[in-house]
Amino acid sequence: MRSIQFREALREALSEEMRRDADVFLMGEEVAEYNGAYKVSQGMLDEFGAKRIIDTPIAELGFAGIGVGAAMNGLRPVIEFMTFNFSLVAIDQVINAAAKMYSMSGGQFHIPMVFRGPTGSAGQLGAQHSQAFENWYANCPGLKVVVPSNPYDAKGLLKTAIRDNDPVIFMESEQMYGDKGEVPEEEYLIPIGVADIKRAGTDVTLVSFGKIMKVVLLAAEELAKEGISCEVIDLRTVRPIDYDTVIESVKKTNRLVIIEEAWPLASISTEITYMVQKNAFDYLDAPIRRINTQDVPLGYAPTFVQAFLPSVEKTVKTVKEVLYR
Repeated sequence: MRSIQFREALREALSEEMRRDADVFLMGEEVAEYNGAYKVSQGMLDEFGAKRIIDTPIAELGFAGIGVGAAMNGLRPVIEFMTFNFSLVAIDQVINAAAKMYSMSGGQFHIPMVFRGPTGSAGQLGAQHSQAFENWYANCPGLKVVVPSNPYDAKGLLKTAIRDNDPVIFMESEQMYGDKGEVPEEEYLIPIGVADIKRAGTDVTLVSFGKIMKVVLLAAEELAKEGISCEVIDLRTVRPIDYDTVIESVKKTNRLVIIEEAWPLASISTEITYMVQKNAFDYLDAPIRRINTQDVPLGYAPTFVQAFLPSVEKTVKTVKEVLYR
């Protein structure tokens, strides 16, 4: 099977869906003439033209609102935020329009649209460009929130998101766009709301999503060298969450560590911790542990970045603690 970059997988998903459905279009800053800030849309202007690959001003509130209106009128917009840090100036349209319109209209208006772009930290970008908002958007009824960790999942999930009749938040990472992975040439879809067991194990369950999956899988490899068997679950979507896969794994391993790039309060790991203790408390042989970012704005210095984020070392240490080793 061929191996392609994360950005190429996204481009294929977008292009295939635009060829399949003339109502799909892409709108955002630098998506057309510049071929995308991260080259996800490279070459798409040449194929689809300026009416379907649309450059916008630096005005996220404006073009997010245009997207909502287009979706209400039967189109399927894909709105690219150059980073989800910038989505904050458009959050009124996302939360108060896109997410609520179906309910407020009594089912008269579906909003078939995707908001996509990079999330989280990406090195030394400072406090205003290093934030993860997956749990913010997942808190809102009416939205689906997808956070893929590899090119295969990214393509299949983005195609599904574009075909969905409700708004989908599709969150990527600047640090994954160059990652390579095997992606079939034939068409495939991945359902939203289904987690994937990336590595089977018996001693402890590790749960994560997005780019932090790379940290978790490396930690699982290190722990395997010491005879510790980790079951690694990639949530893939954080609204809806596949609780059943996590709970069934915990019933087998009896221990759970959740690793997430998010501030600790009201995070996805908080929600999973609650659901597991509610539904599988008697199976736990140790307290559930979480590894989050530090509860501070992320500084610019590389030492701050290292201390702020989940890491292989932190994961290995925490797993040994829940195993009482």
